[in-house]
Amino acid sequence: MTGPELTGPELTGPELTGPELTRPQVTAPEPTDAAPAFPGPTARPWYASALLALAGVTLLLLSVWAFARWQSPYPFYGTASQGVRASGFQGVAHTGRPYAFTPGQGGRATALFFGFTHCANICPLTLSYLNKVRDRLSPEEKKQLDIVLVSVDPARDTPERLAGYVPFFGSGTGVRIPEPALGEVARAYGVAYQKVDVKGAGYQINHTTATYLIDRAGRVRVLWDYTQLPQVERVLADVRYVLETPTP
Repeated sequence: MTGPELTGPELTGPELTGPELTRPQVTAPEPTDAAPAFPGPTARPWYASALLALAGVTLLLLSVWAFARWQSPYPFYGTASQGVRASGFQGVAHTGRPYAFTPGQGGRATALFFGFTHCANICPLTLSYLNKVRDRLSPEEKKQLDIVLVSVDPARDTPERLAGYVPFFGSGTGVRIPEPALGEVARAYGVAYQKVDVKGAGYQINHTTATYLIDRAGRVRVLWDYTQLPQVERVLADVRYVLETPTP
């Protein structure tokens, strides 16, 4: 005996469905040669650039002025020196007598420069203007200032030749120093000189064109280039100040 076959609806769970879960896809940017676009600098007005340039020049000039005043409180027309002691030397004067230069000896100042008698223009101008300055001094001041030319051409500048050259321009002493002593004296003053051959005219001497004003204490106080010497009154003011205020 069998019981009735029990049948019923097939039990099935509901089918679960949902959105498809996918990982987001990352795409790399395409390579490119173009630079990123950044805003360019704002153009500066022309007057702003001009003002900046003017400020820079002003600052430079003030620095130069401050350095000069640091070296010397007096506003020299020439280039102020720090008062280094001048070097002495020995040679033969244009008079033919032995000459010994001791800076400051006898309480006298000296305008010293290096040149030669075959010089075309620099040396004649230097001697001429130094004597013009000296001529403007009082008789008492003239007693306190010497003018000395040291020849950088001892081969040709004999005492006899110097004697026909230096006094032509006025008061002064020409000195011949033989080598190698001349080179040592020149180096002591920072003077350079060089023999240069000239076709059809033998040779000339290229040399430093400065004049050194040495005070009564034997110290270098101021230097003038030959291009400054035509300003006689300004050079004269420098000389008078140095005569009145020797370094201690």
